[in-house]
Amino acid sequence: MGSETTVQLRQAMTLIEKASLMSGANFWNTKPIERLGVPSIMLTDGPHGLRKQGGAADHLGLNASIPATCFPTAATLANSWDAALVERVGTALGAEAAAERVSVLLGPGLNIKRNPLAGRSFEYFSEDPLLSGTLAAAMIRGIQSRGVAASAKHFAVNSQETHRMSIDEIVDERALHELYLEGFRIAITQGDAWTVMSSYNKVNGTYANENRELLADILRARWGFGGLVVTDWGGNNDRVAGLVAGNALEMPSTDGVTDREIVAAVEAGTLDEAVLDARVDELLSLIEHTAPRDDAPAADHDLHHQHAIEAARRSIVLASNRGGMLPLGSSAGRIAVIGDFAETPRYQGAGSSLVNPTRVDAPLDALTAVDLDVIGFEPGFRRRDAASRRLRTRALRLASQADTVLLFLGLDESAEAEAVDRTHMRLARNQLDLTREVIALGKRVVVVLAGGAPVELPFADDVDAVVLGYLGGQGLGPALADVLTGRANPGGKLAETYPLRYEDVPNAASFALTQATSEHRESIYLGYRYYDKVGAPVRYPFGHGLSYTTFAYSDLVADARSARVIVTNTGLIAGDEVVQVYVEAPDAAAGQVRAPRELAGFAKVHLEPGASATVEIALAEHTFHVYDTGIHDWRIVPGEYTVLAGASSRDIREQVPVSIAGEPLVLGGSANYVTGHVERVDATEFEALLGRVLPPADWPTDRPLTRDDIIAQTKGRGGFASVLHGLIEGTSRLLMALGRPHASNNVRFVFDLPFRSVERMSNGGVDAAMVDGLLLMVNGRFWRGIRRTVSAWWAHRSRPESKAQRTRPKSED
Repeated sequence: MGSETTVQLRQAMTLIEKASLMSGANFWNTKPIERLGVPSIMLTDGPHGLRKQGGAADHLGLNASIPATCFPTAATLANSWDAALVERVGTALGAEAAAERVSVLLGPGLNIKRNPLAGRSFEYFSEDPLLSGTLAAAMIRGIQSRGVAASAKHFAVNSQETHRMSIDEIVDERALHELYLEGFRIAITQGDAWTVMSSYNKVNGTYANENRELLADILRARWGFGGLVVTDWGGNNDRVAGLVAGNALEMPSTDGVTDREIVAAVEAGTLDEAVLDARVDELLSLIEHTAPRDDAPAADHDLHHQHAIEAARRSIVLASNRGGMLPLGSSAGRIAVIGDFAETPRYQGAGSSLVNPTRVDAPLDALTAVDLDVIGFEPGFRRRDAASRRLRTRALRLASQADTVLLFLGLDESAEAEAVDRTHMRLARNQLDLTREVIALGKRVVVVLAGGAPVELPFADDVDAVVLGYLGGQGLGPALADVLTGRANPGGKLAETYPLRYEDVPNAASFALTQATSEHRESIYLGYRYYDKVGAPVRYPFGHGLSYTTFAYSDLVADARSARVIVTNTGLIAGDEVVQVYVEAPDAAAGQVRAPRELAGFAKVHLEPGASATVEIALAEHTFHVYDTGIHDWRIVPGEYTVLAGASSRDIREQVPVSIAGEPLVLGGSANYVTGHVERVDATEFEALLGRVLPPADWPTDRPLTRDDIIAQTKGRGGFASVLHGLIEGTSRLLMALGRPHASNNVRFVFDLPFRSVERMSNGGVDAAMVDGLLLMVNGRFWRGIRRTVSAWWAHRSRPESKAQRTRPKSED
């Protein structure tokens, strides 16, 4: 279908047919129009591996998917700082999707990491928009090179999981553009994404999916995006408003509910049919680009497993290495491997990104296969923080017989998942207790950490080395063994800051603690921008990562467009160095509402011992700009800048001045914004920054619940409302107690569903009248609600279309 044919097809459709294309046929497929030869295409999850379900479909990974290569998650890949590597991973993901006749792979995710406790941090790249956008663009190019559309998500400001389907993210205009949108701009303009997924949340009072400023003005008009916007699953609020803003496809199927809303709006004259036509054209164009090919080659899972190992290997971060403890050699002596994560690795996250791997190589197996004197293994602790004196005693006995202890710690499967945020930044108590006792034995201790986001490491100064494996995918085991033994030289660098403790995070006092809104009082001061502004100590700075060799920097030269520096491997073995270029604001932004320095470019270089390379790095487009809210656009801020080249945001090796001309711009503000101490910002200061009064932060409790409220709001209302809340809460707790953390977290997903979504996500099993009956029940009119629900259920069941739904072949669902 060419563009002319696309228009002809659309012109041949009836209004009902055009409306029907705007929502799914089922959970993962679009609707076909058979009489015109318009095929159905499949969309499916896949930020770090294809999650195509072969049986019953769901959004959160409850049901198994077909085997696919599980690559390292985005949080892990980001530590490689290697766009070429990420593009190769994307190419493999695209190949596996094409082989399975999948047209749209729902990823990459690239929301900014606002807070370490965010439950989906493992799916996102970085706290920095330049790094996030550059790597996301690379993954998009790789996926789409195989004729499969990537979907940059979640647009925009999807900063937390708590109440994610209703939360209003309140963010000032400058922070919105400089942090939360900039990564998307880079990913879309450099990666040419064919689709974008809108987020569940509101942004400054309007749902992202119907936010005309985001979708029409910024994404399309300003950035030139010409592709298709798809909702997150169940992420539609007002279907007509979404169409007008720029959303084409609502997923999953709503059993025709919202299709009828579109038809009614056109017939009533409240929706211009030209708007619907534009959205239909976007979908037809996507089908043209991505229609499955019969000659697509089968996926080479063996080759892709090797790619997964390489990706993990190049993303591992050596965070500390006291006295050159690593790599392990003959001097390590007798080695005890302790920690459940060595035998049963945590290699991916949970929820919609949960991949069914083709295989999993455990670190313990890989370590026992190399030339090390491994004297034994003990799990040492129970996975979900249950005390076990027996396991701890056995582990300490083994450790006492060793010269070196490899201690595998981490966050378990219940800690990080879609739909839930973490409640603290600590490791499990049983792991901390065991670590303290192992250290007390006086042995050499190497900690290997698993998890998708920072944790507090109170023992870091008391162990000999800390290795951050993050969530390294199915090939994590061999990758870790290679790095620990020196067969590979670690070259990963942190894509986020590790704070000393959670209280040091600028939004620690408020993150995910309010009900209706999430106030971004910290504005532009996130991650290293904040810590560097206030001079706060951190555990590991942004960009940090050690090597088994050393590198020297010299002869930095720079201008307004690029920086060039000579890097020399001054050690005895080959290694990779990530050369990071930062630009420091005039006077390090003293007296200004501005971060002192920001990442402006980076490059990864491989050097043999004694070798040198001249590394030239183009500076980012907005290096010398800020977003000026007075003109609602970027503008240059003149002055004497300093271009810095270094190995992390706090390991600067070379610097040179660069003078930038332009019209002066005053970056003033209240005292706390000028000093960066945004943890002290109160409501009055934030309102002054926003230029408007803040909406209520919590839910109203003095009115009945409506279709737009979420199920979590039943808590504490008494009667059936509290019974319903208790049933969901109790089921979640029971599943956790039964050792099913994925299912437990997924049950909690129900809390954040708006009541309207019960109908739209039921695949025809529930209609609006039944939802209204449920609302009567939770609003204290139980028996009337029961009668209304039963009556509506019987009427719904008796309709011809409902009978057809019940007899539909299972393969259609």
